[in-house]
Amino acid sequence: MGEPVHKEIKNLSSYIDHTILKADASEKDVIKLCKEAVEYSFCSVCVNSSRVLLASEKLKNSSVKVCSVVGFPLGAMNSEAKGFEASIAVSEGAEEIDMVINVGMLKEGKLDDFEKDIKSVRRSCGEGIILKVIIETALLTDDEKKTACRIAEKAGADFVKTSTGFSTGGATTEDVELMKNAVGEKTGVKASGGIRTYEDAVKMIKAGATRLGTSSGIAILKGGEGTSSY
Repeated sequence: MGEPVHKEIKNLSSYIDHTILKADASEKDVIKLCKEAVEYSFCSVCVNSSRVLLASEKLKNSSVKVCSVVGFPLGAMNSEAKGFEASIAVSEGAEEIDMVINVGMLKEGKLDDFEKDIKSVRRSCGEGIILKVIIETALLTDDEKKTACRIAEKAGADFVKTSTGFSTGGATTEDVELMKNAVGEKTGVKASGGIRTYEDAVKMIKAGATRLGTSSGIAILKGGEGTSSY
C-alpha cells in the first residue's frame, strides 16, 4: 500500500464508502473492491443490491461494512418495492442502506407520502441497520433540500446524503453545509458525487460531511485524482 498523504484529517479512510455502482460492474470488480476496502481500512463497500451477498461473503472476516443502495438511482419506484429491496439486502448481509428519495413527491408537495416512502425502507431495515437517505441535491431548491433533510431525519434516517452521482450534479460544500444545518447533531451527512481528490475530501469534511461516497478512495488517500463521477 502506498504511503497516504492525509494530514489534516485523522483516519480519513474511515470516512469513505468505497463504491462501485456502474451498470456493467462485474463479479470480479466487486471482489476487487472488497479486497481494496480491507487493505485500505475503508468504512464500507457500497454496491448494488444484487451484489450484497457476494460482498458479504468476501468481507465476513473483516471490519468493513456492506452498504447497499435501494431504489437506485431514480427513487421513483413503488414505496413497497423499495422496502422489499431493502429487506432482501439486509437478509443477505447489508449493514447499511442508501435509499433514494421520491423527488417527484417532494416537488409536488406530497410530504406525507414522501415521509411514508422513507419510513417504508426504515421499517424494512430493522434495528441496528444504518439508513442513509439520498436527496439528490442537484434537482432541488435550497428550501426543498432543507425540507427533504428534516423529513428524512423525522422518518428515522441516520444520515442524509447529497447525491447518487448519476444525476445532473454531485456534492458541493454549500449543499453539505446546508444539510448539516438542517438536521440535528445525531444525524450524519454523506457527501457523494464527484469527490475525486484529497482536496475534495478535506473540503467536504470541513463543510460538515461525516461520510464520503466515492470510487476514488485509493487515489484520495494517495493524493492523486480518481476518474469516476461517483
